[in-house]
Amino acid sequence: MKNRLRQLREERNLTQLKVSMDLFLNQNSISRYESGAREASYDLLIRFADYYNVSIDYILFRTNNPEINE
Repeated sequence: MKNRLRQLREERNLTQLKVSMDLFLNQNSISRYESGAREASYDLLIRFADYYNVSIDYILFRTNNPEINE
């Protein structure tokens, strides 16, 4: 998960500060999630997936397809 979150953020040219402000989180928290020092809760995984418009499976490396299948 750690590298995928960083990858998604960088692909969109976003800073950790911008993501933290948009998701109402602390910038240090974003850094810890991206580095793997901290694991996201289920609720936060949903927020990340919605924010980046990708599936949770994509964030968790269960697929390389970012599309959301409904």
